[in-house]
Amino acid sequence: MFEPFLINAWIAGTLVGIIAGVVGFFVVLRGDSFLAHAVPHGAFAGAAAAVLVGASPLLGLGVAATAGAMTISALGARARRDVATALGLVLMLGLGEFFLSRGDQYSSQVYALLFGQILGVSTIAIVPMVVLGALCVLTVGVVYRPLLLGSVLPDMAAGHGVDTRYISMAFALLLACATTMSVPIVGALLMFALLVGPAATARCFTRSPGRSIAASVVLSVGGVWAAIALSVQTDWPIGFFVTAICAAMYILGRAASVVSARRVGRAARKRDRPLRTSRRYSTATL
Repeated sequence: MFEPFLINAWIAGTLVGIIAGVVGFFVVLRGDSFLAHAVPHGAFAGAAAAVLVGASPLLGLGVAATAGAMTISALGARARRDVATALGLVLMLGLGEFFLSRGDQYSSQVYALLFGQILGVSTIAIVPMVVLGALCVLTVGVVYRPLLLGSVLPDMAAGHGVDTRYISMAFALLLACATTMSVPIVGALLMFALLVGPAATARCFTRSPGRSIAASVVLSVGGVWAAIALSVQTDWPIGFFVTAICAAMYILGRAASVVSARRVGRAARKRDRPLRTSRRYSTATL
């Protein structure tokens, strides 16, 4: 499990888990799961175009992710966000199909962009991941407070001098950066699962932003590690394990949240019952 050829997979999985956990917190908080689905899936059009002309797929992926995220964010500010996201997604998917139709020798590379190739990560691929990951963390550190305020209370943010349009653009760039870093490693499908599943699960246990981010990162990294270990042991696709683990952790989180809410409700009713009884008794005696 810890053979030399798997060391890069563990490193890459850890980096992707950290970034997905941090960015995923804001995805869930802002209700932008559809955007997190559209950008990674649509960005493969840029990679397909880059491969077609002999350029770097990473470069094409980054350009398409940035352009798609910025365009959807700009259109969403002037119209319904879900409509803008849907149109942006289908447009990028259509372009991807067009670029792929121009050649028939890129099926393996497109498959890798959709499902990833984390078990075959090269040492050279780690370097841009570290750079892009550091850029994502730095961006979150710079815009953390206005991004948090604009995500939770957009009306109040405007009153405090925070321009929500620029915050939306900054978040779109953050999501594009995370996509560019992660999709070549874990694929578009798995990146979407990692952006939503761990962060949504963390929100089931705590509402504190700092604790939610920390829990999201821990769950995301743990999910990737478990998926790698299970894939190596069973020789099953890692994508199956990533999506299954993300879905399972969210179901368990929701179940635990429901059980906790019922316990709190029963405890509150028990505290209020003697007070109501004493009031009825005192009224009857009068």
